[in-house]
Amino acid sequence: MKRSTPSVSLVALVAMCLIASLSCSNETRAAATKTEVTLEPGVYDVDRPDLFKLAPVESRNLPDVLKANGGVTPDVNRTIHVTSLASGRVVDLRARLGDRVNKGQVLLQISSPDLAVATADYQKAQADEVLSRKALERAQLLSSRGALAEKDLQLAQDTEDKAKIDLHTAEQHIRILGGDPSQTGPLIELRAPVSGTIVEQNVSGFEGVKSLDNTPNLFTIADLSAVWVVCDVYENNLDIVRVGDAAEIHLNAYPERTFRGVVEDISRVLDPGTRSAKVRVILRNSDGSLRPGMFAVATFHSRRPRPRLVVPSTAIMRLQDKDWIFRKEGERRFRRVEVHTLADVGGGMVEIQDGVRAADQIIATALDFSAAMSGQGR
Repeated sequence: MKRSTPSVSLVALVAMCLIASLSCSNETRAAATKTEVTLEPGVYDVDRPDLFKLAPVESRNLPDVLKANGGVTPDVNRTIHVTSLASGRVVDLRARLGDRVNKGQVLLQISSPDLAVATADYQKAQADEVLSRKALERAQLLSSRGALAEKDLQLAQDTEDKAKIDLHTAEQHIRILGGDPSQTGPLIELRAPVSGTIVEQNVSGFEGVKSLDNTPNLFTIADLSAVWVVCDVYENNLDIVRVGDAAEIHLNAYPERTFRGVVEDISRVLDPGTRSAKVRVILRNSDGSLRPGMFAVATFHSRRPRPRLVVPSTAIMRLQDKDWIFRKEGERRFRRVEVHTLADVGGGMVEIQDGVRAADQIIATALDFSAAMSGQGR
């Protein structure tokens, strides 16, 4: 039997059905699209802009805010360098770096030949004064009986006066070296001149101590009840900081605590290497938690408010290491604009530097808008 060949009309009917099906599918996808691709990159034409919440760019009078790195240092006005005016050798070390010492406490003992020489001079001066005093007493006795000329009496008196001066000078020399005139040994007890904490030590047991002109201080004692935070502020930011401005200090050691102080001084001379000035903040340290050498980050708040642009933090999107917002430019059109953020001003608002103007309308939730527009803008 001979098979029948499908008619041309049947083939045409099937082709028409397929074309109609594809046409319906394309119309369905187009109806679901919410934005149109424009020729300009970063510009979006939205069919339903009412689906996205808008927020205005606000202008607020805010103080300048500046962050600077620094460190905790002892207050120079509360710091004493301990030195020895006599050379010798350390025979007993009684205090070390980090120790808390009281005023008058013995820090170390030095066996000093300088003190030995000074003690010998003192003893000689004592002997000379005793001899001159006896000679004066004898001259006074003879003069009272008319057996001695007036000039001889005056000479004896002058000799006694000079002997007393020499004795007093020798005694003071011993005290200056750190010795005790009542003790005849060569040992010097170096005592703490003030109460505080030893923050520097340049001597150890049985070391030689040189003369004052060519040796560093043996100890540095600091009263740490108040400390300095010294920060470097670059010259282009110096107009932001003023003496008396408030400062917030954050330390790596205490991430949950905020220390508050006031700018006490700004260096008049810039560091030639970094082109920065030293800014000093004084902090109370009654509990001793602030220790010299700690790294600090200071936030300075100026007392002169200036108009600043602020936007909700949710209106900012981070993309490719840059910050972006979506600014409304027409009834249905939005533009992606790069902005530079400065600081969090509280209440979920962030200060921005440029890219928009006050009263501009922007998308309040940038991430949601970006997700909805994904693949539509370039």
